[in-house]
Amino acid sequence: MNLEAWAKNGWLRPHQTNRQQVTDLLAIVERDLVDARSSVSADWQFGIAYNAALKLCTIILYASGYRPEKNLAHYRTLQALPIIMGTSRQDDADYLDTCRAKRNTAEYDVAGTVSQSEADELRAFVESLRDDVLEWLAKHHAQLLEN
Repeated sequence: MNLEAWAKNGWLRPHQTNRQQVTDLLAIVERDLVDARSSVSADWQFGIAYNAALKLCTIILYASGYRPEKNLAHYRTLQALPIIMGTSRQDDADYLDTCRAKRNTAEYDVAGTVSQSEADELRAFVESLRDDVLEWLAKHHAQLLEN
């Protein structure tokens, strides 16, 4: 399935982004990567790193001309990763979806469900994903990056 099909299904709607919006979202990513190293619980570190990952996927979705509808917005944003950046990213989307579910449990149901190693792993993953997203943007949507 492609993004156009998702839009026809009502899962996405058109979105016109700009350099300022991408710059603002990248600033959130950078803030969150710093904050995910702070001396808060592993649950919160994980949640903060997850937010950075979600923002990176949001950036590529916006750059591709779409935004998610409200129903299942996080899920669809994460699942767009392999559609936009290539099927080799499917395992990454699956990992992030697992993180989404774990973050929801830690946020809404049970404290202490995330280990420090899980929080560290997610943060390292997001740092790598950030580099890949920046490279993708430079290649496909350079006009959205600051000079």
